[in-house]
Amino acid sequence: MTRIVALCGGVGGAKLAYGLAQLLRPEELALVVNTGDDFEHLGLTICPDIDTVTYTLAEKENAAHGWGRNAESWHVMEELGALQSDTWFKLGDKDIALHLTRLQLLNHGKSLTQATQAVAAKLGIKHRILPMSDTPVRTMVLTDQGELAFQDYFVRLRCEPKVTGFRFAGADRARASAEVMAALSAPDLQGVIFCPSNPYVSIGPILAIADIRRALEARRVPLIAVSPIVGGQALKGPAGKMLRELGRDISSLSVARLYGNLVDALVIDEQDRSLLQQRTTTDPELVVTRTVMSAREDRVALARRCLALVERLPLG
Repeated sequence: MTRIVALCGGVGGAKLAYGLAQLLRPEELALVVNTGDDFEHLGLTICPDIDTVTYTLAEKENAAHGWGRNAESWHVMEELGALQSDTWFKLGDKDIALHLTRLQLLNHGKSLTQATQAVAAKLGIKHRILPMSDTPVRTMVLTDQGELAFQDYFVRLRCEPKVTGFRFAGADRARASAEVMAALSAPDLQGVIFCPSNPYVSIGPILAIADIRRALEARRVPLIAVSPIVGGQALKGPAGKMLRELGRDISSLSVARLYGNLVDALVIDEQDRSLLQQRTTTDPELVVTRTVMSAREDRVALARRCLALVERLPLG
């Protein structure tokens, strides 16, 4: 009985996913995760957003970095450096173990969805972590230095090139998995939540898959989003820089207008209460609460507020 479908990617998305998982039973929550960041590296299939959500739900995330595993070691990277091999994308030893496990599952014919669920189960996670598609989709960042694969832009070049747009390679051929579509069409679905993830490169790739977009547009339940912008800046990642370079204000109101009439309400932080006066009648409803998730209890509190909002909003 799927009650809530949450779309997420990145650290902020993983934190709210954790909060929702504390309040909803495994059968009540489906987490649809961005795979546009995925890429092949050192012979491994790297799935950064899936892994961030997985580690966070398992309470094994590296809280200091926001990515990777806690209590990590780096012997493989150190040895690769000594061998003058490629080390620009850092993979800890425990992280590599997960990638090797996923690779083995994929090589044995498992889909990415099946491999993700198998890994999650090994880590004691009961909630559903669903890749947005089993078909590869790759986020390409259009910049003043040409088109760049997302990890080249994000990690290797540290987001320095100026962004001019995005292309989601493979999205036109990709289809959502049966598990994702079943969650979105569940008869007991009560609402959809966009987590506080980058609207361009975390939520954007998911919405680029046509059957997911159509299902959301045809939904009969409320859809709310949580803004990743607080007080005129992104708490994590390049969302603010991207907004500015694409000609938009760095504000939650810009996020609201990016989502447009797809969402019924946008949850914004207390620091941005003044935006209520700037909202127009064509903008989604703005709902003010505390969205900064500094501690685990903050994640649960925000999740509880989101669920209460879903219950308050009228059906579509």
